[in-house]
Amino acid sequence: MRAVQITEFGGPEVLRVTDLDEPTPGTGELLVEVDSAGVNYADTHQAEDSYLVRQTLPFVPGSEVVGRVVAGEGLPIGSRVLGLTSGGGGYAERVVVASSLAFPLKDDLTDAQALALLVHGTTAWHLLRRSAELRGGETVVIHAAAGGVGTMAVQLARAWGAGRIVATASGPAKCELARSLGAHVALDISTTTTPDEVRDALLAANDGQGADVVLEMTGGHVFDGSLAALRPLGRIAVFGLASKVDPAPVRVQKLMRRSLTLTGFWLPHAVAQPGLLAGALEEMRSMVRAGVLSPVLGGSYPLAEAARAHEDLRSRRSTGKLVLDVSGKGITDKES
Repeated sequence: MRAVQITEFGGPEVLRVTDLDEPTPGTGELLVEVDSAGVNYADTHQAEDSYLVRQTLPFVPGSEVVGRVVAGEGLPIGSRVLGLTSGGGGYAERVVVASSLAFPLKDDLTDAQALALLVHGTTAWHLLRRSAELRGGETVVIHAAAGGVGTMAVQLARAWGAGRIVATASGPAKCELARSLGAHVALDISTTTTPDEVRDALLAANDGQGADVVLEMTGGHVFDGSLAALRPLGRIAVFGLASKVDPAPVRVQKLMRRSLTLTGFWLPHAVAQPGLLAGALEEMRSMVRAGVLSPVLGGSYPLAEAARAHEDLRSRRSTGKLVLDVSGKGITDKES
């Protein structure tokens, strides 16, 4: 079968299409013939071995797929499923998925819509609902609001009654996208270099008031400024470190002085808890069917062009969800 394999660590150039043996499902597993695979920013970290867990060479990246069951136990052969892989392997024509992490799909969701919900959507859901405990009427700052998680978080915050949504994104087009999804204010802080600049921009966007919630994935001075822009009893939920620059150390006294909450989130911990992934996924599937949530498709790439997808992610050229068209069936306009 064709697959994208990484045999050395590095940038997009290390993603190479090769022929590999087809995997074999074990007990409680399914073999899925992949139609489409999701691309996540975490995949770029894995390629260069800078992710939260170390990678072992060689490996096939990719954690989410849509396809058809061709073997295994747990679901009928031929079933269309959305699957989360346990150890990568999604950038391939066939992949093994645990039956417990394979969710039957009806035809009312496209491949791209379903993939947008699985990692990006459930991450946004848990950040707002569990980590930050967003309440109606509160102000929420969403960084990287034009990205995969960000586009979902803006819409969820709007649906759940946020009083003001302040989105940050790079460039006018991405800011306009954030506003179209429900952000009340969208600003570009990509040229800031100090925490004070970030803090002042966020305060100005909220009429001089601090935010109740911040969703942060950049790190460095953006994290530092965002923490400073919280009001008393505010919460900052961290789900990434895209800049690869650590924030300044946070002193406990600083948190106590304004009763701030600092929390981190990594999706595998929710996956490990029965029901946490499925519950969030089902709620969002219902929201899509009701027209309340509209996943944003940022681009579709042939399997052989996975490196280009990584390049677009790393260069911040992309928006929304990126998808690999593994089967060659094509992604239609209605999926965007």
